[in-house]
Amino acid sequence: MSKKITRREFLKRSATTGAALMALNLLNGEPINKNVPNVSDVDKLTITFITDNYYDGLRVDLPVAKRFRTSYNASLHAEHGLSLFIETTVKGKSNSFLFDFGLDSKGISNNINALGIDVGNASGIGLSHGHFDHWKGLIDLLTSNKDKIRKGTPFYVGKGAFDQRYSRVAGTDKILDIGFLNRSKLESLNLVDVKEVSKMTEVIPGAYFSGDIARVTDYELPNPGLLLKNGDNYTVDAFSGEQAMIFNIKSKGLVILSSCAHSGIVNTVKHAQKKTGVDKVYAVIGGFHLINAKPEVIQKTVADIKGINPEIIVPAHCTGFEAITLFAKEMPGQFILNTAGTKYTFS
Repeated sequence: MSKKITRREFLKRSATTGAALMALNLLNGEPINKNVPNVSDVDKLTITFITDNYYDGLRVDLPVAKRFRTSYNASLHAEHGLSLFIETTVKGKSNSFLFDFGLDSKGISNNINALGIDVGNASGIGLSHGHFDHWKGLIDLLTSNKDKIRKGTPFYVGKGAFDQRYSRVAGTDKILDIGFLNRSKLESLNLVDVKEVSKMTEVIPGAYFSGDIARVTDYELPNPGLLLKNGDNYTVDAFSGEQAMIFNIKSKGLVILSSCAHSGIVNTVKHAQKKTGVDKVYAVIGGFHLINAKPEVIQKTVADIKGINPEIIVPAHCTGFEAITLFAKEMPGQFILNTAGTKYTFS
């Protein structure tokens, strides 16, 4: 049985993580403060949660977060799914991107209309990974907006995005087929151009797909209940091709947007720092996939993120109640409770 870390150990780990990250990069011969001129600075970034697991139409606005207000004729749909609309301003020019597409297409369509989002403005779209709560709404979204979506719009994915996936029911040998995104059906719409990436790639000006994320921590391990099939055998899905998104806000630092962080949110942040050469982390946002994680894994994750010391932390989607509440407790001045429809603006 794994040993739970004490409060003193938690605080000690938090205090030393930042120094450890710096040392690790120096040992690797890659100072994380080096100048990387091919990473575009973003003057302004907005991230709108089209949908998420939780909605609260009465929460107050915050300096960086504007909430959607429920009214007698407009409300939002929440679900176990994630979809985001991203806008960057680089050198005075605005750019838009759709990232993940949720589960319930009717709910996604309702939210897009309520939020006033014009999907036709998106010059690119992308999928983080091949789980249905991220791609299920895509085909209907494209079909219902076929007159708005520009033909040949690049559709960015990582390795394995179209793979058939399975899940083992906890505590049993029962394995469920959890579907796959049908590439042939997608391409038959004649709207998008599939682009598979494995390295950090700029998808619109100032917005980057992370590329494949290495696992470097000793506790962010693949979930043995999430599977792929190889012949007649099932293998653990390592999600080696899952993509996060990375932005560098001018004068403020990195914003790291994770959809599910199956490779681990700490690994994701370390990857972003290494690939961009930027040490300062301004915000960490998205799904951290700590739902049902062991307490010691949640504690280590929160401690390491606290040590990295972002100014803003927004755990969402698959992070799980226990981890969200621990982030709120340990990082109260940085924590924001996410709700579907919230629009974050960083500049």
